[in-house]
Amino acid sequence: MTQLTTKELAYIEDEIRAEEITAKALNWFASQCNDQELRKKMEQMAESHQLKIVDLSQYFNRTHHVQ
Repeated sequence: MTQLTTKELAYIEDEIRAEEITAKALNWFASQCNDQELRKKMEQMAESHQLKIVDLSQYFNRTHHVQ
């Protein structure tokens, strides 16, 4: 398994946080939107960011060795 430095792991954590903020913001925007088509698009975008969180978290959790 690839070993990551502490700095690289910190970058992954930062990206996870950024994706979480983006997903939450998009979900909030969608909840405020009256246009159903636009609401659906924002919800899809939020879901895409949530899937990135899952992918990054899985990678982060698999990486137990730090240089």
